[in-house]
Amino acid sequence: MWEAIDAYLGRLAERASPATVAGYRQDLTAFARFAETRDVVLAERLDAPLARAFLGAERSRGLSPRSLARRRAALSRFADALVSQGQLADNPVRLVRTPKQPGHLPRPLDVDSLARFLDTPHDDSPLACRDQAMLELFYSSGLRLAELAALDLTSLQGGYVRVVGKGGKPRQVPVGRRARAALTQWLAVRGCLTAGAEPALFVGRRGARLGHRAIQKRLAHLCVERGLAEHLHPHRLRHSFASHLLESSQDLRAVQELLGHANLSTTQVYTRLDWQHLATSYDAAHPRAKRRPRSDS
Repeated sequence: MWEAIDAYLGRLAERASPATVAGYRQDLTAFARFAETRDVVLAERLDAPLARAFLGAERSRGLSPRSLARRRAALSRFADALVSQGQLADNPVRLVRTPKQPGHLPRPLDVDSLARFLDTPHDDSPLACRDQAMLELFYSSGLRLAELAALDLTSLQGGYVRVVGKGGKPRQVPVGRRARAALTQWLAVRGCLTAGAEPALFVGRRGARLGHRAIQKRLAHLCVERGLAEHLHPHRLRHSFASHLLESSQDLRAVQELLGHANLSTTQVYTRLDWQHLATSYDAAHPRAKRRPRSDS
């Protein structure tokens, strides 16, 4: 089992991000340890009852529905790999139901509150310029935390940024005017923190690539420092980007492409439509939205 998992993760690393590989490793390690408690040490013995028992044990241990769904997805893709190699006849994990996901999503920040937060003056130090560039880029382009952390200098291409999303899928996202200005200011002072050999776009005090946790901590610190009365994290900025853009454009397909969602249904769940605004736009734009009263004959 362990050898099969290691081999699968090795192949996965060739096309997926380090964060994705680390997540799969955590999920599959938990499964392998559970399988050992059932005296299952061969990958060929993976079956639906074992997968169901594993997820049941994880649920009893207190894992959230979201974490359980991630565990199941990792196990199912591992089983798909075993099928392709002839170690399993079919994927037994597909017979196990995905735990129901909660409907809650983080609320987008109010447009005006977010604008005041982003426009708060800073001291123009290299670290402050870096933080401002990260904030603007998160909101301008709707990036995931892992996508922003993985950016290199070469990822910036004119008015666009090239990122590698989930599943190793690349996409090109526009960078707004304010974000471009913040990035220009950051790049002008980036050399104060790092030597020319470091490829990472965002670096820390020691000149190395800024990690996920460090970025999260900086956002939390800026939230307090700038007096934002709400908790701020990268995913909430991404959610605000999607919601604000959808409210303005009503173009669900465009938002789907910018977010890097494979399925439109994901975008529909992820974003929040301002239905009152949508109704107003409909009444103003649709040729048959306004009915003319009949004249009496």
